Amino acid sequence: MLFVMRIDSRTWERHESILDWAHAQSDQSDSGANNIVKRGNELRSQVLEVFKDKCRAVSNLRIMIHVPPKHISPGGFSLFSNLADSIDYLGVPVKKLFWSDNFAAVLGDFSPTHLLTSDHRAYLDRIDWGRVAEYSKSHNFSVGLTASIEPQGALTLRDRLSWGESHKIAFYYGFRAQEYYAELEGYRHYSELGYDIFSLEFGANPLLYYPVSVPERDLDYVFLASSNIDKHDQYFEWLPGIVSGNAGFIDGPGWYRIKRYAPREIHRFLYSRGKVGLNLHINDSLKWASELNERTYILAACGIPQLIDNPKLLFKRFSKEAVFSASTPEEYADLYRYILSNPKEAEQKALKSLEEVYSRHTTFHRAESLINRLWSGFR
Repeated sequence: MLFVMRIDSRTWERHESILDWAHAQSDQSDSGANNIVKRGNELRSQVLEVFKDKCRAVSNLRIMIHVPPKHISPGGFSLFSNLADSIDYLGVPVKKLFWSDNFAAVLGDFSPTHLLTSDHRAYLDRIDWGRVAEYSKSHNFSVGLTASIEPQGALTLRDRLSWGESHKIAFYYGFRAQEYYAELEGYRHYSELGYDIFSLEFGANPLLYYPVSVPERDLDYVFLASSNIDKHDQYFEWLPGIVSGNAGFIDGPGWYRIKRYAPREIHRFLYSRGKVGLNLHINDSLKWASELNERTYILAACGIPQLIDNPKLLFKRFSKEAVFSASTPEEYADLYRYILSNPKEAEQKALKSLEEVYSRHTTFHRAESLINRLWSGFR
């Protein structure tokens, strides 16, 4: 609450009109586009051409992906939807299994070879495991769960792995870096049972995230993030010096000052008007080389200069020429002012991040890696 009270009132006053504007937009031609938009269009076109139906020859794969509702898990909805859309673009049959779907009916209609879901009870309880067992008797079918060591109620990791063994879970995967899975002691329980965790890091979906033309970048900053109670201390520590005196755009689930928030399909238009894209990471990412959040890749793909904290994995995935990175809240605020005062340098970093994200960090790259692994087999 204290953090929200520090936000410049102009940010809230024009939220609805900016959101209405973004909903009304459609992609424009390259005519009159700036350097970032032109280069983004070139890179995106190249990636779209390279990956279109690239894996169609893997004809026996049929992948079903569990997608939670956006209001329950905005992050889960985004990453699983982007993965499914990318697999589809690569030419492999894919089906989104929504929580409201009749599992048995979808299973029978689609006839998948693989199901990807989460090891969280909210996902697992929506699957008819008896039906899975029956289906597996007559089909070449395997189930993959996310690999996590975080506590889940009274169930220990050994309990969950034992449950997985009894339900014939074929493989485990996760959205963190391979370095993290190798480094943390807790994940050794997986290898003891013969599981090799597949790392499926976040990326930017080229179907949704790319630079678009607008008359000007007129928003001091753009921050598209949820406002969960467990993030408020971090926001209050890092952001007051920026949000209290500047008129930006804040959007996402949980902000009590807004009536609605933007769907992912229009995020690129919102980012296109920003002078700075703000990004912060959870403590785990600052302590370990665990992950870069999805926002890191999306900001890069949308061509907005990115102001980020200092997650351990950052400079293993991007060069120092691609982002503005701060190690302290004071440095974060100073860099924000520096970006606004040095638009040419900010543009060069945005261009560099575009090059780097499209060369190796799109969801097409991630999907191809997953498809190849499913094709070759796990464990």
